[in-house]
Amino acid sequence: MTWVTHLQMLLLATKKMGLLLFLTVLQCAISSVNTYSVSNPNVVLLIADDLGIGDLGCYGNRTLRTPHIDRLAKEGVTLTQHIAASPLCTPSRAAFLTGRYPIRSGMAAFSRVGVFLFSASSGGLPSEEITFSKLLKQRGYATALIGKWHLGMNCESNNDFCHHPLSHGFDYFYGLTVTNLRDCKPGQGSVFLKGVQMYLVILIQILGVTAVSLAVVHYVSFFKVPFEALGFCLLITCISLAVLIFFFYHFRHLNCFLMRDHQIIQQPLSYENLTQRLTTEAVRFIERNHNAPFLLVLSYLHVHTALYASKMFRGKSRHGLYGDAVEEMDWSVGGKSTNWEGGIRVPGLLRWPGVIHAGTYIDDPTSNMDIFPTIVKLAGAQLPYDRIIDGHDLMPLLQGKVIRSKHEFLFHYCNAYLNAVRWHPRNSESVWKVFFFTPNFTPEDSSGCYDSHVCFCYGGFITQHDPPLLFDLSRDPEEKVPLTPETENRFYEILSVIQLAVENHTRSLQAVSDQLSWNNLVWKPWLQLCCSSFFQFCYCDYDSENSLPEVHSG
Repeated sequence: MTWVTHLQMLLLATKKMGLLLFLTVLQCAISSVNTYSVSNPNVVLLIADDLGIGDLGCYGNRTLRTPHIDRLAKEGVTLTQHIAASPLCTPSRAAFLTGRYPIRSGMAAFSRVGVFLFSASSGGLPSEEITFSKLLKQRGYATALIGKWHLGMNCESNNDFCHHPLSHGFDYFYGLTVTNLRDCKPGQGSVFLKGVQMYLVILIQILGVTAVSLAVVHYVSFFKVPFEALGFCLLITCISLAVLIFFFYHFRHLNCFLMRDHQIIQQPLSYENLTQRLTTEAVRFIERNHNAPFLLVLSYLHVHTALYASKMFRGKSRHGLYGDAVEEMDWSVGGKSTNWEGGIRVPGLLRWPGVIHAGTYIDDPTSNMDIFPTIVKLAGAQLPYDRIIDGHDLMPLLQGKVIRSKHEFLFHYCNAYLNAVRWHPRNSESVWKVFFFTPNFTPEDSSGCYDSHVCFCYGGFITQHDPPLLFDLSRDPEEKVPLTPETENRFYEILSVIQLAVENHTRSLQAVSDQLSWNNLVWKPWLQLCCSSFFQFCYCDYDSENSLPEVHSG
């Protein structure tokens, strides 16, 4: 019996209690909610990285096989304008858990790098942020996160776990604290190699010029340079280079590992049957808690690079390894990195027999920030009153009590810089979208920033637009032809309304600590976790050996 069959049997066993199911995607899909009762629903959220809205059969794809996800669409509600709060993993996940734009929690970067890359970084989701898992736990829910976290781990020591999932309302954690980079899987290449090579060459050039200059100065007797000082500088440089080379050579061991709660159980991570292992953990959690309300967040590594697929799915799709990964994720369920629609518009499916009508389509804009107030209200918890919550309760829209989304405006950030704004006027079918700047793609004739893997958000990496680019997504969903004063007679009126909304939004922001500053992003050796000694290259595999006792608080 396959695990998907097992999961389907569990859903059938709870059918008498009703079923709410929600699937969407975080960029860098949400999922199924299986209700214990209408007032205290069991909540299961399935999250997938980088799954495009055109990758699923229920959104029109005819060559990728996603029958189980398509079934969710047929039996539930399809959100056709569902928007991720950010095109990158870390800020999008922060918004998903808190219901707030990432800029409000310090989870939007002012530097180039907009996500956490190392397990031993000190930044992360601040402890003062309120997640829906915290609020549901206070309501007596058993809570678990299985899969990818990517919101930090430690602050000052390698065991304070200040940013860990268990510090943000989850009783149980099984998964990765960082992300699924190419460097994590042998043979998939590196996201760092080109940059490291470039900076190493620059560093060596600077050191060479400095050494020659000092030697010339010393030789012509302008002033004496102590050979001890030269030797000390050379020693420090060599040590720094050695540490850098060691770190990137052993990147996989130091950053790609599997944890259960606070303990590493597999270092480095093995991709063999990984999706099945995540699904197994999810099924076990449901079995342990089927008689009480629970929250399960199942956060897949699919289909973010490094791409992988288990043996039974490898080579089976018509779209190579990416297609294999999508189909394997579907098995378990039973533009990217930019604010163009291909980077932020994601699948959104909901199923709840008896509560939500099957086969319904909602074309109004919705956001992954809406999950927070929707789940919190369904669980009978109170929304925080001491902060702005940017998401809105979806239930009135899903049940047909209202026909328009509360999101008249949605603000799209490129890291910490306001990049674009979407406006859906109350009295119009139009969905206006303006871009204040757009990234400069590399190579120039491409449709992405392939040389740097992601697009940067300021300076010479972008092109500013004055006036902003304007599109009507209701007529041009692919954003191919910008409107002009000649083609849209309300051009300046639309820009004026959007500018006023931007000013109101900007006034609502408060200064917070930058969790993605360079100081919080860099690798700090004293924060590094290792399941063995460094001399053993941080190696262990308790997950495959099953030699650790399973201790579950959830």
